[in-house]
Amino acid sequence: MTLLKYIVLFIVHQTVVSIKYEPNWDSLDTRPLPQWYDQAKLGIFIHFGVFSVPSFDHVPSWFWKYWHDKSDMHSVEFMKKNYPPRFTYQDFAAEFTAEFFNAEEWAEIFNASGAKYAVLTTKHCDGFTLWPSKTSFNWNSNSIGPKRDIVGEFSAALRKKSSLKVGLYHCLQEWFNPLYLKDKESNYTGQEYVKFKVQPALYELINNYKPEVLWSDMCELKGPAEYYKSQEFLAWLYNER
Repeated sequence: MTLLKYIVLFIVHQTVVSIKYEPNWDSLDTRPLPQWYDQAKLGIFIHFGVFSVPSFDHVPSWFWKYWHDKSDMHSVEFMKKNYPPRFTYQDFAAEFTAEFFNAEEWAEIFNASGAKYAVLTTKHCDGFTLWPSKTSFNWNSNSIGPKRDIVGEFSAALRKKSSLKVGLYHCLQEWFNPLYLKDKESNYTGQEYVKFKVQPALYELINNYKPEVLWSDMCELKGPAEYYKSQEFLAWLYNER
């Protein structure tokens, strides 16, 4: 089964179903597309995080990777010109204050646009979470920077100030997470990263914020769906949530 099975958009269907989905693609693929999404047409997608501080280059959310790997010399020169030599990507977190972030104002603007759902990046490939995740100690928006639960405010505002469905983006991989790099080195035969990082974080997002849309993404097309326990997670999602 190809990895792309887990990269696509998953819609969280919150009506009670009598069908019991099994953790295999034959069963999971029988799940119907929610009618509201099929008719939504327009949605809004927001990239917001530590990378918003440098906000540099054509794909700001990949800034750390480009700078670290020196794969984009524009990023390297930008840092040399604007920051001291020992400045690290982690130092940007304290500057990510989100002082102008007003979730209710966002919701009102989104609602006026005619959009039917909005998706917020809860965690990109740098591993920084916009909610107080237990799997991201001291590397989340509640511990450093804004000192706020951005995902919580976003979800609550959409439901209070708009008719939009709540969507949450979550990147499965993290470029420099030691657990991920260890699993990657073993050709994804180990699953420590999935067990201690990916799965707990996904369960937190679903249980705490109850999104109608879960957008699961990857930084690199590596690792089979079985490594990420995709089928087991989706069966739980469709059956229990």
